[in-house]
Amino acid sequence: MVSSRTRAHQLVEAGQVTVDGVVVRKPSSKVRAEQHLALTQEEPWVSRAAHKLLGALEAFSGISPAGARCLDAGASTGGFTQVLLSRGAAHVVAADVGHGQLSGLLTGDPRVTNAEGVNLRYVTPGELGQLFTIIVADLSFISLRLVVPALAGQANPGADLVLMVKPQFEIGRERLGRTGVVTSPQLRREAVEGVLESLEQAGLIPRAAVRSPLAGQDGNIEFFLWAQSPGAELEPAADDRLGRVDLDGIDFGE
Repeated sequence: MVSSRTRAHQLVEAGQVTVDGVVVRKPSSKVRAEQHLALTQEEPWVSRAAHKLLGALEAFSGISPAGARCLDAGASTGGFTQVLLSRGAAHVVAADVGHGQLSGLLTGDPRVTNAEGVNLRYVTPGELGQLFTIIVADLSFISLRLVVPALAGQANPGADLVLMVKPQFEIGRERLGRTGVVTSPQLRREAVEGVLESLEQAGLIPRAAVRSPLAGQDGNIEFFLWAQSPGAELEPAADDRLGRVDLDGIDFGE
């Protein structure tokens, strides 16, 4: 009915699961085989990450996946891929270093190429086929700063990149508490600034930043950055530089 045990746990606690028509809120509740288990509303997405990208695309309203060739970097079960397809993407290459993660709802879709076992840090231009008009990224256990140069090499001139910044993988282990959750607003901001700097160093044009509408499963607050690849009609200008991306309007707290 849903993509994972974790997602099932979340839906139960959110009051979106019924047993014989009665809402249950404890994942540990026992259910007999003859009882009817149902969702109070259909869950269209294969992961909660889909809701994060939906929020980012709403914030970055100038981006349209319609008709685009897209790269989902760090696809996992495919929540971002699913969102891109729902917005009219012509094709999505779902790339991940792991294997067997992409949802079966997507592996059989002719608009999706399942690129498993791909270390995106070292991917070269053309390795995933033609370059991309839209690149989205949701990576874990690696700093985006290490992957940005390779992602820039996958971008068509004028391409849009929407990258999720996870501070726990940006600030360094020595500054990460034993819980694995970054609680300092200053460290969160430093994480975003570090990725913005890497975008510039890779020749990309930072456009905007926004806080993710959902926190990570462990409670870490996350952020999205929008950047573009320069083209004949899209060149960096003085007001496109790092200092002009407004971070003061972003809530780095709580």
